[in-house]
Amino acid sequence: MSSGTDASGYPQIASRRLRLRGFHDTDAEAVAALAGHRDVAATTLTIPHPYPRHEADSWIQSHHQAFVAGERISLAITRRKDGQLVGAIALSLDGEHRKAELGYWIGPAFWGRGYATEAAAAVLDYGFEVLELNRIYAHHMQENPASGRVLAKIGLEPEGILREHVLKWGEYKDLVLYGLTRDRYRSAARIGAEI
Repeated sequence: MSSGTDASGYPQIASRRLRLRGFHDTDAEAVAALAGHRDVAATTLTIPHPYPRHEADSWIQSHHQAFVAGERISLAITRRKDGQLVGAIALSLDGEHRKAELGYWIGPAFWGRGYATEAAAAVLDYGFEVLELNRIYAHHMQENPASGRVLAKIGLEPEGILREHVLKWGEYKDLVLYGLTRDRYRSAARIGAEI
């Protein structure tokens, strides 16, 4: 993982196959198409289906202000080889408690290629190493075990189930909670270095 900033000071992160960057206005059409796919919208809390282009525009325009306020870093997941937008990843920040919630989505056409795992691992490293967070956590709907596998692969640990915690499309959903502290992250990195 390597990180830096763009000309406006917004974070950029590079991994082996991916470049995570701030969203551009020109990404709105792709965001609406990818995130608005029913299979993506069904397993996220706030993405509507269908996803109108004007809502994608508003979402992208909200990023800079949220970043400046220290509330959220939202990054486009793009392929390094061709710049293709494949999804999004974000850290919702709680500066007072030095923690952040990790969230992401990948367009269905790009599922099964390890992009979510690679992007999430890079953002996890960024959160602990650059932002010096103490805790990063995430959740997924129980009927989306693929997201749980991504979280486990990057080292987050299951912490419990929040029963009927959210209402999605008229149905209460259970959320599976995962988390990792800075100490456990560093211990795992040391163990990996020793093997």
